Amino acid sequence: MSNVFDQISEYGIVPLVTLDDPNDAVPLARALVAGGIPIAEVTFRTAAGGEVIKRMAKEVPDIIVGSGTVHDIDHAKETVDNGGKFVITPGFNAKVVEWCVNNNVPVCPGTVVPSDIEEAMNFGLKLVKFFPAGAYGGTNTLKALAGPFGAMKFVPTGGVGLNNLTEYLDLPNVAAVGGSFVPPAKLVKAKDWDGITKLCQEIMAKVYDFSVGHVGINAGTPENAADVTNRITSLFSTATTEIEIAYFGGNLVEVMKVPFIGTNGHICVDTRDIKRAVAMLKRKGVQILEKNCRYDDKGNLINVFLEEEIGGFGFHVRQRPKA
Repeated sequence: MSNVFDQISEYGIVPLVTLDDPNDAVPLARALVAGGIPIAEVTFRTAAGGEVIKRMAKEVPDIIVGSGTVHDIDHAKETVDNGGKFVITPGFNAKVVEWCVNNNVPVCPGTVVPSDIEEAMNFGLKLVKFFPAGAYGGTNTLKALAGPFGAMKFVPTGGVGLNNLTEYLDLPNVAAVGGSFVPPAKLVKAKDWDGITKLCQEIMAKVYDFSVGHVGINAGTPENAADVTNRITSLFSTATTEIEIAYFGGNLVEVMKVPFIGTNGHICVDTRDIKRAVAMLKRKGVQILEKNCRYDDKGNLINVFLEEEIGGFGFHVRQRPKA
């Protein structure tokens, strides 16, 4: 993937924007940015597409804006001329792809069958759109494609919505999902920019899905740790598990036998998507203790520690096991 698609992958959501009135471009872009999804795939389904891209790119510098529903080279050129950063096509259009590749324009062509993916690979692409995803097997098809096309990442659209977007994002070969579920046409028509911001925030909350994994207690000594753990497990009828440096009281507490992060202790925050959660924290300027990052036996990141202490507590973020 090019850098712009790497950036988009860190959010996992590609809002599909179709506007009739270019005057809606700037307030909509600002609503998306405020909601935590600073991305807009502006379609050429209306005559306003090019002007919408131009206004978003010029007046809202934080938005990553590009074009969608691109059927010809002229619209690809118009995208770039107006400040767009990427091009997305509904089907595999070799002429558009070739022009984009030759002009160093990030392109994500539509694919739906293995031969389309092979064509994309011939152009050196590592990211393609999968459309219409729902009509062509959805997550089951993407799982099947992961075998022969292990290096390819997909952006499924069509049949993806609030009810199933996390099912797609849980797949290792899915870079992001797209669709008209954000921003919904009803809110755009009503010019409900605050409502769109709120919806974006709710969507990203689904992507991260943070919850408290456990609270860590710095007991000071192994003896004190045992006493603390026994008292807690007796109160709440949880099982005790012992590891070298701590006792666990069920999923409630980790009682440290040895000095650990946090003056008072630590809080473990679980997430359904640690890579995107870490990317979000880094965008906020949070420092990660890289030397303490932990990985599973396949090299997947599963646990990170934050440098910052809040209220006397350290924090670490942990990947919740996939169902």
